[in-house]
Amino acid sequence: MASNIQVQRICQFCNKEFTARTTVTRYCSDNCSKRGYKARKRAEKIEKSQNETKTIKAKPISDIKEKEFLTVSDVATLLNFSQRTVYRLIKQGTIKGVNIAQRKTLVRRVDIDKLFELPKPQTQPIQYKIEDCYNIGEVLNKYSVSEKAIQGIISRNNIPKQKQGKFTYVPKTLIDNVLT
Repeated sequence: MASNIQVQRICQFCNKEFTARTTVTRYCSDNCSKRGYKARKRAEKIEKSQNETKTIKAKPISDIKEKEFLTVSDVATLLNFSQRTVYRLIKQGTIKGVNIAQRKTLVRRVDIDKLFELPKPQTQPIQYKIEDCYNIGEVLNKYSVSEKAIQGIISRNNIPKQKQGKFTYVPKTLIDNVLT
């Protein structure tokens, strides 16, 4: 069936204007059609190759994310740091690392994840009036205990301390409740 349609189109390969006999014609000639096909196939191969390269590059990081214990080089790859920086962070205590052997340092994956958690908001301790508090010396004299014992009691019972000048004050009610 012959078509009497004549539509002005632009060739998708050479960008020249031509007269098409159908509404779906994309190229002005057979040569442009073949060259367009080769260009499409070449672009598909390049895209496929780039996708393979991306998966190969991402594979070590995905393998690292699955491990529970990481080596220093794994941590460096994961955080995009140098190994020297990771060793420095371990030495500073920012990252907890364990030296298993002379040349083998391991870091738990959980410790790396904790680095990026937001800190919990701290509540303000209740401020007591100085008149309602003992200083540490008064507690030592009143209850006849050592300073180390008082410090242990304060830390175990989460008793708030206030520093004012060279004295440290603790609330009378809380100390009396614990020591009596």
